[in-house]
Amino acid sequence: MPLAVAVVGRPNVGKSTLFNRLAGKQLAIVHDTPGVTRDRQDALAQLGPLSVRLIDTAGFDIGAPGSLSMRMTDQTLAAIKEAEVCLFVVNARDGITTGDEIIAEALRRSGKPVVLIANKCDVKLDLSEFYALGFGEPIGVSAVHNLGTDEIVDALEPFGGEEESPPEEDAEPVEAIDRPLKLAIVGRPNVGKSSLFNRMLGEERSLTGPEAGLTRDSIAAAWDVDGRTIQLHDTAGLRKRARAAGEELEQLAVQSALTAIRFAECVIVVVDATAPFEKQDLTIVDMVAKEGRAIVFALNKWDQIEAPAGAITALKKHLDHLLPQIAGAPLVGISALTGEGIDRILPAVLEADAAWNTRVPTAQLNRFLAAALSSHPTPAIHGRRVRIRYMTQAKSRPPTFALFGTQLDGLPESYLRYLQNELRKAFNLQGVPLRFSLRTSTNPYADK
Repeated sequence: MPLAVAVVGRPNVGKSTLFNRLAGKQLAIVHDTPGVTRDRQDALAQLGPLSVRLIDTAGFDIGAPGSLSMRMTDQTLAAIKEAEVCLFVVNARDGITTGDEIIAEALRRSGKPVVLIANKCDVKLDLSEFYALGFGEPIGVSAVHNLGTDEIVDALEPFGGEEESPPEEDAEPVEAIDRPLKLAIVGRPNVGKSSLFNRMLGEERSLTGPEAGLTRDSIAAAWDVDGRTIQLHDTAGLRKRARAAGEELEQLAVQSALTAIRFAECVIVVVDATAPFEKQDLTIVDMVAKEGRAIVFALNKWDQIEAPAGAITALKKHLDHLLPQIAGAPLVGISALTGEGIDRILPAVLEADAAWNTRVPTAQLNRFLAAALSSHPTPAIHGRRVRIRYMTQAKSRPPTFALFGTQLDGLPESYLRYLQNELRKAFNLQGVPLRFSLRTSTNPYADK
């Protein structure tokens, strides 16, 4: 098992920079503004011989009960409880502050082993005053310039987490089965994404509250349900581009959300059921569809709908009209607050994932094509009818079909939409974008 290592400290001491450096990836948003990190974030890393699970945390700040700062602190305390070792990061240039002393007291109460990290040692500094914190000799590092990180690995080595021995060369390879399904949760700000994320995991993993834009980093967590492991990503709310323009922190958060969408295989788009499918909702869905991901809609706050009977059917018809490129996508009415409908999300996700991975044999496709052409012949262009000779599936994830024939570049969008709709009905491809690759044959008489 990887060694669980929590990175803790007061705001703006460089915790997220160190977290990214040790993880070897730019996972956490880094900015000069204090308090950028709000949720705890995990990353698996190999540090020399050590296999570790790094946990980035929010700054430790005491506030009024229920306040944002106190909720962030609760997340940090949960990370300390979960960790086997804590990296206590202080700012070497500031000396010991009251905030450092408060964190040191909390770490002593936890009883967890602590490695003291004095960050921002770009030049040699006197670190002797940090001995007063009671955690032994501080390790001077510069996370920005990758100085001193080898000493962190040496300090963690006694706590275990060593890499497992490689298998014997003649051992039979073990096939990976039941790979984790990559699932992202996206939507406008304040529609309940983090509340849904927490409800699915069964714990307060992400900060929630009435404040819009609480989530900044895309937070990943493993969701084990019904024998299936799902890699679940909570993301920042996506506002209109014009409103986010000029706000660097929000732009970084949006970029993190877009990265999570590209990483995902299926995306849950959370929509406020009391104001469904506003323009920004449609923009988000179109963006996800262009990335080629399977889509499931979670209509949150469904418990506030006065007449839910028949509402899903009406919304499906409305959605198919607005977004024909993902016609038939599952809609699930939920309440992240009460838990209503949460049990229906996984079946919808698995159904969408199955459609996303569908591969149709060529013989079945051409029987389908013959019936589709018979029912609705292709149009004529300049007096000559477009001819589709046959079709194959070029790839799945998302399903992509190659059409072979003549004058295919003249096929109107409406006819391709007709073929998409018929494919969805014939092969149960609801909720995934379908793509076509048009392979037009050269006319041998064109230049004669």
